[in-house]
Amino acid sequence: MGFLSTLLGIIGFGIGTSFGLLVGFFLFIYSKPKPVKEPITRSLYELDADALLDILPDIPLWVKCPDYERVDWLNKFVTDMWPYLDKAVCAQIKSITEPMFTEYVGTYRIEAIEYDNLSLGTIPPEIHGLKVCETNEKQLVLEPALRWVGNPNIVLSVKLLSFRITVQLVDLQIFIAPRITLKPLVPTLPCFATVAVSLLEKPDVDFGMNILGGDIMAIPGLYRFVQKTIKQQVASLYIWPKTLEIPILDPATVAVRKPVGILHVNVVRAQKLLKKDLLGTSDPYVKLNLTGESLPSKKTTIKKRNLNPEWNEKFKLIVKDPESQVLQLQVFDWDKVGNHDRLGVQFVPLKHLTPYEKKEFKLDLLKHTDSYVPQDKKQRGKIVVELTYAPFREDSVKLDGTQDGHWRKESGLNRRYSENEVYSGAGLLSVLVQGAEDVEGERHNNPYAMVFFRGETKKTKMIKGTRDPIWNEEFHFMLEEPPINEKIHIEVVSKRTGFSFRSKVSM
Repeated sequence: MGFLSTLLGIIGFGIGTSFGLLVGFFLFIYSKPKPVKEPITRSLYELDADALLDILPDIPLWVKCPDYERVDWLNKFVTDMWPYLDKAVCAQIKSITEPMFTEYVGTYRIEAIEYDNLSLGTIPPEIHGLKVCETNEKQLVLEPALRWVGNPNIVLSVKLLSFRITVQLVDLQIFIAPRITLKPLVPTLPCFATVAVSLLEKPDVDFGMNILGGDIMAIPGLYRFVQKTIKQQVASLYIWPKTLEIPILDPATVAVRKPVGILHVNVVRAQKLLKKDLLGTSDPYVKLNLTGESLPSKKTTIKKRNLNPEWNEKFKLIVKDPESQVLQLQVFDWDKVGNHDRLGVQFVPLKHLTPYEKKEFKLDLLKHTDSYVPQDKKQRGKIVVELTYAPFREDSVKLDGTQDGHWRKESGLNRRYSENEVYSGAGLLSVLVQGAEDVEGERHNNPYAMVFFRGETKKTKMIKGTRDPIWNEEFHFMLEEPPINEKIHIEVVSKRTGFSFRSKVSM
């Protein structure tokens, strides 16, 4: 069952990723729909109540909701482009899922996992309506309603011990309502830098699965388990506010969002948490992060056997867009073996904070944050946090004199508080590693850069087979005081991709 769960999780990830890539490719060309010839239909007044209820889910949104527009011209475009979109999306699915397959080779006695065939078929998805949302931000928000009853040919081969097991996905049906955000809008074609895709509600996914030629969905109870697993996997990846971001323009060619302040978080306590352990207790800890960031989550310490833990632990998070970013708080029960159980979750939009003003939040923990699914009536306890947003001053960047031929750059916060307060001296050092030229290793050229400062180490991605790598990666170091007499150490290292006793070489 563990391998089946893993396989279903990968299938769910592939389904969600493929639709994110697909809608991100063609929905940005929206414009006013062209008139089409109406087909001959029966009038609704000729139907009885039972017939109307039967056809209600199949009525396009542009009929039921005036906010959605009819886009027959866009469906025609997708139909004509489908053979090419099929190959492009399948290639992207392979590049994303094949490294995931590699991670499971060697576990569960698996020797290899590979695609025997991967095609989305000849039937393209259909857009049943498109809604354009107006915002005051530099972005364009589209909400299409997609339905796909396809005929994909997806065959996965799993080599287990000396046996070869084929898994085929058939009769795939997907009903999905994504939110597509083109942001930020920039004066460089195609005039937006990123496509962000998230789901407004859990998708409706239905499919058959043949293993060794037999339909395993006929096994009692398995169909529901598969449906639940797929929905959970896709929802955990992309239900708003989580997003799949597809870069369109090179970050080096557009203005990248810079840090504008620091969010000071004090996780104070939690009360009346759920009992998850056999002895009627839990071992809680809190994970916190800001949406729109790929940085690892911050974590509190674990309070063993405590349903009313006191933490009073302080954290600092870098803020780039206080109007749209949201603080995500998740409380987990730590387990020595297996996955940690989530006790509850809550969100705090930063736009509810006043700069420099400490605000306490006492929040009821929820099972999930999906507004389209009703919450259960189980009391999950409360969490208490104190938040203070401290924006950088507009004139905080100063160039002091030079020292030893180097110039120095300081960034601090508004000095509204006295020096002995926590926010007065906080600041941020940003380091942008652009690239290197003419670097050469003794035995191999797979360079990456390492940045050392005050005991912290940051590392860029590795680029294989080049002497002129370009990274364009930015790193941040939190500061309590200006680094007047300190230096940054930067080293370029090459790493051998295969096994070797001397795998790393300084360049």
